Amino acid sequence: MKKTALKVSTLLLVAVLATGCASTTESDTLASRAAADAAAAVSAAEAARAAADRAAQAAASAQSTADQALSAATEAQSCCEANRESMERMFQKSMSK
Repeated sequence: MKKTALKVSTLLLVAVLATGCASTTESDTLASRAAADAAAAVSAAEAARAAADRAAQAAASAQSTADQALSAATEAQSCCEANRESMERMFQKSMSK
């Protein structure tokens, strides 16, 4: 009976140690995966930030171009109105003679 109890105790001790080692290895594996996932997330976030910065620069450039186009269109409209008024005055002058 003592030998059977000793054998069972030994088997239980080996089983507990094996389970404990497996759990530690499993925890290390999970921690490694979590660290790799975190590094990938950081990399993706940095890439997204860089893309957002490029998009902001492109938007600023587009806004500048649009502002220049608006200024040129406003100047052209003013010139057109001045020419129309001048032609109207010339027409009125020629009609009054």
